[in-house]
Amino acid sequence: MPHSSFLSEVKDAVTPRATLLILGVIALQLLFIASYVGALHDPKPKDVPFAVVAPQAASAQAVTRLERLPGSPLDPRALPDAATARNQITNRDIDGALIIDPAGTDTLLVASGGGRVLANTLTTLVTTLERSEKRTLRTVDVIPSAAHDPNGLSSFYLVVGWCVGGYLGAAALAISAGAKPSNPERAAIRLAVMALVGIIGGLGGALITGPILDALPGSTAALWGLGALIIFAVGAATLALQGVFGTIGIGLVILLVVILGNPSAGGALPPPLLPPFWKAIGPALPPGAGTWATRSIAYFENNAMTTSLLVLTAWAVAGAAITLVAAALRKRADTTPPAHTP
Repeated sequence: MPHSSFLSEVKDAVTPRATLLILGVIALQLLFIASYVGALHDPKPKDVPFAVVAPQAASAQAVTRLERLPGSPLDPRALPDAATARNQITNRDIDGALIIDPAGTDTLLVASGGGRVLANTLTTLVTTLERSEKRTLRTVDVIPSAAHDPNGLSSFYLVVGWCVGGYLGAAALAISAGAKPSNPERAAIRLAVMALVGIIGGLGGALITGPILDALPGSTAALWGLGALIIFAVGAATLALQGVFGTIGIGLVILLVVILGNPSAGGALPPPLLPPFWKAIGPALPPGAGTWATRSIAYFENNAMTTSLLVLTAWAVAGAAITLVAAALRKRADTTPPAHTP
């Protein structure tokens, strides 16, 4: 091939648009590495909600001792009795509790259903502390993870699958007929299709992880409803960003859901073990809100779900509204005649 012909082929292949897209892919790749490694490479407990039950004379002293641990791994508070501690763990107000018995063996309450890594971290931390004081400790897992979910990760992987269905389904709908919705009718149809995808995908995920694989306990109907909401929320957000920014919008969804959302979701590492940035953003993104709600359904008697459901609903409503508005504005721009120049 002549040298000039080869250069011409390169010029045709590497257009400015293609160059920008490749640079965008490289940026997403590096952000992916930075986000996942940054969030997960050095887990340390920080301000883990924790309770102490002890005789009145020893309670304040025990709380003070835990507050002064190096690095502030625990956020301790005194509770009147073990029943209250168990109730607060079930309500997801605390992640563990130490029951002090001056005359015998102390008891550590944990909940591996909220994340095996966190339960093990609390066990190691408190065991070390008790040994330093020459005390005996037994650990009780009051909300254990299911037999087929030993590490408590099935809820996270289920939510990841639902999120993937949401953004891939919406991306396929958007790209199939051009980079942007051409009119409000098409946008409404795409949203309706995403609602159907949510219903089917939510049911499928709930059945697979529940009755079929027995990986998660809890209500299959509740998981179905949650899955439908997650899929539609992510799908609507994808359609919205794609409608506003075109193809770049799909990259923005990957940034929000995959690069930022997955490592901050509290799946591999529960929120108290995440660095401050990821711990702060996780509850506001679909993977984090979805993982928290899924664990609540599976292990915590549907407690403490309101905030997560509101977050997911906000993504769904905002995504649908922006999708329709973007389509309407585009239609208006396409039908507005150019200004006449005398």
